[in-house]
Amino acid sequence: MTRNSERLRSFLDSAPQAALVEVTEARGSTPRETGAHMLVSPQAIFGTIGGGHLEFMAIDRARKMVAGARDAGAGHVELDIALGPEIGQCCGGRVGLTIRPVDEALRAELIAQAEAEDAANPHIYVFGGGHVGHALAAAFALLPVQAVVVETRADMLEGISDGVETRLKPVPEEMVRDAPAGSAFVVLTHDHALDFLIVAEALKRDDAAYVGMIGSRTKKATFKSWFLKTADGTEEAFSRLISPIGGDGVKDKRPSVIAALAAAEIMTALAKASG
Repeated sequence: MTRNSERLRSFLDSAPQAALVEVTEARGSTPRETGAHMLVSPQAIFGTIGGGHLEFMAIDRARKMVAGARDAGAGHVELDIALGPEIGQCCGGRVGLTIRPVDEALRAELIAQAEAEDAANPHIYVFGGGHVGHALAAAFALLPVQAVVVETRADMLEGISDGVETRLKPVPEEMVRDAPAGSAFVVLTHDHALDFLIVAEALKRDDAAYVGMIGSRTKKATFKSWFLKTADGTEEAFSRLISPIGGDGVKDKRPSVIAALAAAEIMTALAKASG
Protein backbone atom coordinates (compact mmCIF):
# COMPACT_ATOMS: atom_id res chain seq x y z
CA MET A 1 0.00 0.00 0.00
CA THR A 2 1.05 3.62 -0.25
CA ARG A 3 2.68 4.23 3.10
CA ASN A 4 0.37 5.96 5.53
CA SER A 5 3.14 8.35 6.55
CA GLU A 6 3.49 9.48 2.92
CA ARG A 7 -0.23 10.10 2.58
CA LEU A 8 -0.25 11.93 5.92
CA ARG A 9 2.64 14.14 4.90
CA SER A 10 0.89 14.95 1.62
CA PHE A 11 -2.32 15.85 3.47
CA LEU A 12 -0.53 18.13 5.92
CA ASP A 13 1.43 19.81 3.12
CA SER A 14 -1.86 20.64 1.39
CA ALA A 15 -3.58 21.73 4.64
CA PRO A 16 -1.53 24.33 6.50
CA GLN A 17 -4.53 24.81 8.83
CA ALA A 18 -5.86 21.64 10.37
CA ALA A 19 -7.13 20.21 13.63
CA LEU A 20 -6.55 16.81 15.22
CA VAL A 21 -9.59 14.94 16.55
CA GLU A 22 -8.60 12.11 18.89
CA VAL A 23 -10.60 9.53 20.81
CA THR A 24 -9.29 9.88 24.36
CA GLU A 25 -11.87 7.62 26.03
CA ALA A 26 -14.14 4.87 24.76
CA ARG A 27 -16.68 3.37 27.15
CA GLY A 28 -19.09 0.61 26.20
CA SER A 29 -19.90 0.02 22.54
CA THR A 30 -18.17 2.64 20.38
CA PRO A 31 -17.23 2.92 16.69
CA ARG A 32 -13.48 3.22 17.37
CA GLU A 33 -11.02 2.56 20.15
CA THR A 34 -9.05 4.95 22.36
CA GLY A 35 -6.25 6.50 20.35
CA ALA A 36 -8.12 6.53 17.03
CA HIS A 37 -7.82 9.91 15.39
CA MET A 38 -8.49 11.97 12.30
CA LEU A 39 -7.30 15.26 10.85
CA VAL A 40 -9.70 17.92 9.66
CA SER A 41 -8.92 20.83 7.35
CA PRO A 42 -11.38 23.34 5.89
CA GLN A 43 -11.66 21.25 2.71
CA ALA A 44 -10.81 17.65 3.61
CA ILE A 45 -10.39 14.99 6.27
CA PHE A 46 -7.71 12.35 6.84
CA GLY A 47 -8.58 9.22 8.80
CA THR A 48 -11.74 8.47 10.75
CA ILE A 49 -13.06 8.15 14.29
CA GLY A 50 -15.82 5.84 13.13
CA GLY A 51 -18.20 7.78 10.94
CA GLY A 52 -21.83 8.64 11.61
CA HIS A 53 -23.15 11.62 13.54
CA LEU A 54 -20.33 11.48 16.07
CA GLU A 55 -17.83 12.12 13.30
CA PHE A 56 -20.01 14.79 11.67
CA MET A 57 -20.17 16.65 14.98
CA ALA A 58 -16.42 16.37 15.46
CA ILE A 59 -15.68 17.62 11.94
CA ASP A 60 -17.97 20.62 12.43
CA ARG A 61 -16.34 21.49 15.75
CA ALA A 62 -12.83 21.03 14.33
CA ARG A 63 -13.55 23.28 11.35
CA LYS A 64 -14.86 25.98 13.64
CA MET A 65 -11.64 25.67 15.63
CA VAL A 66 -9.54 25.97 12.47
CA ALA A 67 -11.50 29.03 11.38
CA GLY A 68 -11.08 30.59 14.83
CA ALA A 69 -7.36 29.81 14.90
CA ARG A 70 -6.85 31.99 11.83
CA ASP A 71 -8.02 35.03 13.75
CA ALA A 72 -7.32 34.80 17.44
CA GLY A 73 -5.75 31.43 18.08
CA ALA A 74 -7.49 28.44 19.61
CA GLY A 75 -6.72 25.98 22.36
CA HIS A 76 -7.93 22.42 22.57
CA VAL A 77 -11.47 21.41 23.43
CA GLU A 78 -12.72 18.25 25.10
CA LEU A 79 -16.07 16.61 24.39
CA ASP A 80 -17.91 13.79 26.17
CA ILE A 81 -20.57 12.39 23.86
CA ALA A 82 -23.21 9.75 24.57
CA LEU A 83 -23.88 7.58 21.53
CA GLY A 84 -27.63 7.50 21.87
CA PRO A 85 -30.80 8.64 20.09
CA GLU A 86 -29.94 12.29 20.74
CA ILE A 87 -27.30 12.20 18.01
CA GLY A 88 -28.87 9.49 15.87
CA GLN A 89 -26.59 6.64 16.95
CA CYS A 90 -27.53 3.54 18.89
CA CYS A 91 -24.12 2.19 19.94
CA GLY A 92 -24.96 2.90 23.57
CA GLY A 93 -21.45 3.83 24.69
CA ARG A 94 -19.75 7.12 25.42
CA VAL A 95 -16.82 8.69 23.63
CA GLY A 96 -14.40 11.29 24.92
CA LEU A 97 -12.83 13.46 22.21
CA THR A 98 -10.03 15.98 22.27
CA ILE A 99 -9.76 18.47 19.41
CA ARG A 100 -6.66 20.62 19.02
CA PRO A 101 -5.03 22.65 16.27
CA VAL A 102 -2.05 21.13 14.47
CA ASP A 103 1.12 23.13 15.03
CA GLU A 104 4.64 22.27 13.87
CA ALA A 105 5.41 20.16 16.94
CA LEU A 106 2.21 18.14 16.60
CA ARG A 107 2.78 17.74 12.85
CA ALA A 108 6.23 16.25 13.51
CA GLU A 109 4.81 13.98 16.22
CA LEU A 110 2.05 12.67 13.93
CA ILE A 111 4.45 11.96 11.07
CA ALA A 112 6.89 10.17 13.38
CA GLN A 113 4.04 8.06 14.76
CA ALA A 114 2.84 7.18 11.25
CA GLU A 115 6.37 6.22 10.17
CA ALA A 116 6.70 3.94 13.20
CA GLU A 117 3.35 2.30 12.41
CA ASP A 118 4.39 1.78 8.77
CA ALA A 119 7.61 0.11 9.86
CA ALA A 120 5.69 -2.20 12.20
CA ASN A 121 3.22 -3.36 9.53
CA PRO A 122 3.48 -7.12 8.95
CA HIS A 123 5.04 -8.53 5.78
CA ILE A 124 3.08 -10.63 3.32
CA TYR A 125 4.98 -12.46 0.58
CA VAL A 126 2.93 -13.44 -2.46
CA PHE A 127 4.80 -15.97 -4.58
CA GLY A 128 3.42 -15.79 -8.10
CA GLY A 129 2.28 -12.90 -10.26
CA GLY A 130 -0.53 -14.60 -12.13
CA HIS A 131 -4.19 -13.63 -12.04
CA VAL A 132 -4.67 -14.43 -8.35
CA GLY A 133 -1.32 -12.86 -7.47
CA HIS A 134 -2.35 -9.60 -9.11
CA ALA A 135 -5.74 -9.71 -7.40
CA LEU A 136 -4.09 -10.32 -4.01
CA ALA A 137 -1.71 -7.42 -4.61
CA ALA A 138 -4.69 -5.16 -5.32
CA ALA A 139 -6.35 -6.27 -2.09
CA PHE A 140 -3.21 -5.82 0.03
CA ALA A 141 -2.56 -2.39 -1.49
CA LEU A 142 -5.54 -1.15 0.55
CA LEU A 143 -4.44 -2.73 3.83
CA PRO A 144 -1.89 -1.83 6.54
CA VAL A 145 0.68 -4.42 5.47
CA GLN A 146 3.98 -4.54 3.62
CA ALA A 147 3.16 -6.73 0.63
CA VAL A 148 5.79 -8.18 -1.72
CA VAL A 149 5.05 -10.08 -4.92
CA VAL A 150 7.87 -12.48 -5.83
CA GLU A 151 8.27 -13.87 -9.35
CA THR A 152 10.78 -15.72 -11.51
CA ARG A 153 9.35 -14.10 -14.69
CA ALA A 154 9.82 -10.35 -15.20
CA ASP A 155 6.76 -9.84 -17.41
CA MET A 156 4.43 -11.18 -14.70
CA LEU A 157 5.38 -8.31 -12.41
CA GLU A 158 4.06 -5.70 -14.84
CA GLY A 159 0.90 -3.94 -13.68
CA ILE A 160 1.18 -4.90 -10.00
CA SER A 161 -0.75 -2.41 -7.85
CA ASP A 162 1.05 0.74 -6.76
CA GLY A 163 2.50 0.52 -3.28
CA VAL A 164 3.15 -3.21 -3.50
CA GLU A 165 6.81 -4.17 -3.73
CA THR A 166 7.93 -6.57 -6.46
CA ARG A 167 10.96 -8.86 -6.50
CA LEU A 168 12.34 -10.77 -9.46
CA LYS A 169 14.09 -13.81 -7.98
CA PRO A 170 15.41 -16.88 -9.81
CA VAL A 171 15.41 -18.72 -6.48
CA PRO A 172 12.27 -17.36 -4.78
CA GLU A 173 12.56 -19.52 -1.66
CA GLU A 174 15.47 -17.29 -0.63
CA MET A 175 12.88 -14.63 0.18
CA VAL A 176 11.36 -16.99 2.74
CA ARG A 177 14.65 -17.41 4.55
CA ASP A 178 15.25 -13.65 4.75
CA ALA A 179 11.72 -12.67 5.80
CA PRO A 180 11.14 -11.14 9.25
CA ALA A 181 9.47 -13.14 12.01
CA GLY A 182 5.68 -13.03 11.90
CA SER A 183 5.49 -12.87 8.11
CA ALA A 184 2.77 -14.45 5.99
CA PHE A 185 3.59 -16.55 2.91
CA VAL A 186 1.04 -17.30 0.22
CA VAL A 187 2.21 -19.51 -2.64
CA LEU A 188 0.56 -19.59 -6.06
CA THR A 189 3.20 -19.85 -8.78
CA HIS A 190 2.77 -21.28 -12.27
CA ASP A 191 4.70 -24.44 -11.32
CA HIS A 192 3.55 -26.99 -8.74
CA ALA A 193 7.10 -28.19 -8.13
CA LEU A 194 8.17 -24.62 -7.38
CA ASP A 195 5.15 -24.21 -5.10
CA PHE A 196 6.26 -27.28 -3.16
CA LEU A 197 9.82 -25.98 -2.71
CA ILE A 198 8.63 -22.58 -1.45
CA VAL A 199 6.02 -24.05 0.89
CA ALA A 200 8.53 -26.53 2.32
CA GLU A 201 10.89 -23.63 3.05
CA ALA A 202 8.09 -21.62 4.65
CA LEU A 203 7.03 -24.53 6.87
CA LYS A 204 10.55 -24.61 8.31
CA ARG A 205 9.73 -21.21 9.81
CA ASP A 206 7.92 -21.88 13.08
CA ASP A 207 7.63 -18.11 13.45
CA ALA A 208 5.51 -17.69 10.29
CA ALA A 209 2.07 -16.22 10.90
CA TYR A 210 0.57 -17.93 7.85
CA VAL A 211 1.65 -20.39 5.17
CA GLY A 212 -0.86 -20.94 2.39
CA MET A 213 -0.83 -22.69 -0.99
CA ILE A 214 -3.37 -22.36 -3.74
CA GLY A 215 -4.81 -25.56 -5.16
CA SER A 216 -7.08 -28.52 -4.71
CA ARG A 217 -7.25 -31.17 -2.00
CA THR A 218 -5.46 -33.49 -4.43
CA LYS A 219 -2.58 -31.03 -4.76
CA LYS A 220 -2.37 -30.75 -0.98
CA ALA A 221 -2.29 -34.54 -0.63
CA THR A 222 0.43 -34.79 -3.27
CA PHE A 223 2.44 -32.15 -1.47
CA LYS A 224 2.04 -33.96 1.85
CA SER A 225 3.40 -37.19 0.42
CA TRP A 226 6.39 -35.41 -1.11
CA PHE A 227 6.96 -33.25 1.99
CA LEU A 228 7.06 -36.21 4.40
CA LYS A 229 8.95 -38.65 2.20
CA THR A 230 11.36 -36.45 0.29
CA ALA A 231 11.66 -33.04 1.99
CA ASP A 232 12.22 -34.32 5.55
CA GLY A 233 9.00 -32.64 6.65
CA THR A 234 7.00 -33.53 9.71
CA GLU A 235 3.30 -34.00 10.38
CA GLU A 236 3.44 -31.09 12.84
CA ALA A 237 4.90 -28.74 10.23
CA PHE A 238 2.45 -29.94 7.56
CA SER A 239 -0.47 -29.24 9.90
CA ARG A 240 0.36 -25.54 9.66
CA LEU A 241 -0.25 -25.41 5.91
CA ILE A 242 -3.45 -23.71 4.76
CA SER A 243 -4.64 -25.15 1.46
CA PRO A 244 -6.74 -24.28 -0.39
CA ILE A 245 -6.26 -20.62 0.50
CA GLY A 246 -9.44 -18.79 1.42
CA GLY A 247 -11.19 -22.00 2.41
CA ASP A 248 -13.56 -24.08 0.34
CA GLY A 249 -16.88 -22.70 1.53
CA VAL A 250 -17.30 -20.53 -1.56
CA LYS A 251 -17.15 -22.36 -4.90
CA ASP A 252 -16.56 -19.25 -7.04
CA LYS A 253 -12.99 -19.56 -8.34
CA ARG A 254 -12.65 -16.17 -10.01
CA PRO A 255 -9.30 -14.60 -9.03
CA SER A 256 -10.89 -11.59 -7.37
CA VAL A 257 -13.09 -13.82 -5.21
CA ILE A 258 -10.21 -16.09 -4.21
CA ALA A 259 -8.13 -13.01 -3.38
CA ALA A 260 -10.87 -11.48 -1.23
CA LEU A 261 -11.34 -14.67 0.78
CA ALA A 262 -7.60 -15.29 1.11
CA ALA A 263 -6.87 -11.69 2.13
CA ALA A 264 -9.43 -11.91 4.94
CA GLU A 265 -7.96 -15.25 6.05
CA ILE A 266 -4.41 -13.89 6.03
CA MET A 267 -5.31 -10.70 7.92
CA THR A 268 -7.05 -12.82 10.56
CA ALA A 269 -3.95 -14.99 10.93
CA LEU A 270 -1.70 -11.92 11.24
CA ALA A 271 -3.97 -10.43 13.90
CA LYS A 272 -3.88 -13.66 15.93
CA ALA A 273 -0.11 -13.90 15.60
CA SER A 274 0.37 -10.36 16.86
CA GLY A 275 -1.58 -11.16 20.00
